[in-house]
Amino acid sequence: MKKVIKPILAGVLAISLLSACGNNGNSEGAGGKVEVEFFQGKAEAKATFDKLITKFNEANPDIKVTQVNPPDAETVLKTRVAKKDIPDVVGMGATDTFSTLSKSGLFEDFTNDPLIKDIQPAYLEMLTNMTGLTEMNGVPFSTNANGVIYNKAIFKELNLTIPKTWDEFMAVAQKVKDSGQNAFYLTLKDAWTTLSIFNPLESNIVGLDFFAQRAAGTVTFKDTYREVAEKQLKVLDFAQKDVFGKNYNDGNTAFAKGESAMYLQGVWAIPEIQKANPAIELGVFPFPSTNDATKNKLVSGVDTLLTVAKSSKHKEEAKKFVAFLLQPDNIKQYISEQKAFSAVTGVTQDDASVADLKESFESGNLIDFADHYIPAGMKVETIFQEFLQKKDIDAYLTKFDTEWDKISNRK
Repeated sequence: MKKVIKPILAGVLAISLLSACGNNGNSEGAGGKVEVEFFQGKAEAKATFDKLITKFNEANPDIKVTQVNPPDAETVLKTRVAKKDIPDVVGMGATDTFSTLSKSGLFEDFTNDPLIKDIQPAYLEMLTNMTGLTEMNGVPFSTNANGVIYNKAIFKELNLTIPKTWDEFMAVAQKVKDSGQNAFYLTLKDAWTTLSIFNPLESNIVGLDFFAQRAAGTVTFKDTYREVAEKQLKVLDFAQKDVFGKNYNDGNTAFAKGESAMYLQGVWAIPEIQKANPAIELGVFPFPSTNDATKNKLVSGVDTLLTVAKSSKHKEEAKKFVAFLLQPDNIKQYISEQKAFSAVTGVTQDDASVADLKESFESGNLIDFADHYIPAGMKVETIFQEFLQKKDIDAYLTKFDTEWDKISNRK
């Protein structure tokens, strides 16, 4: 999932938000309107949500929804929670932060709420697996996919076919390299982009059950993750030279200009790529992590869930807004603009750029993001970034275990 890490700006913004929103956004506005704050963390989705909010406000003249979209949103949200200043409606990913806040009893219970009746069961199950709770503290809204974005023109030029196994994947990368081009464009200046390599490898090679076993102390990263680590390093052989000097925005632009055949990113990057080059022909295929094609699942998770604060003074209006966003035409607008997928049954993503993923969604050949199961306090993306710089597998896996144990001992 795309993350934006700007801690200094986030800290300043957090202070300003706390000053501005000290009443929890639960005031009566001008003209007696009920003011509802919608806090969400996806910068690239702000414009789409603004359109939907305008539509809602026009249809509900007695309610005024206002969007708050800060950088490093999870940090800002945790700061506000500490100050007991929780937004009315929260849109966030199904991450460790969501799990922690849910366990603290901050969000409404939607277990028997009509709002979840049309949500695909697989995504409801992902939330309960994530939190370990029997109650449902959020409503899955949009989902995403972490795969391999590819340039169709380059694939056609080099007579390449979509790889189904790891060996085929590396063979395709080698053919691109032999042609004098970059197989991959990596943007490791932004530590979070390392997750797009790690997630499919971990989820498919090791599996998500590992994290419960690690928490129980029956397994270690050092004894289990060597294949994952070796393959994390291998992709560096086929990327451009300055991988640590380029960030996510650089990568979107470079790929749009044809500077690599493939881009290890999620579907959230597609709108940005197409802005840079509207004429580009691209597709996305599942990252083939293993040599058993039947075991290579598409990494897909709840990109945005919607939830309501128990402390909200306007729960009825907040839930009315959530229900509005879940209406088929509204979620269709969202996924069309964001190149995302719907958690609502019957609302499909029809964009040609993601057609190669249709089979995975229809067959349910999906698996969740591995990093969602790792405590946020570990800052695991910085561990990956350091490893890819130093290339010391033993030191990397030892640090992984050490940092996990540190976080576990703090709980």
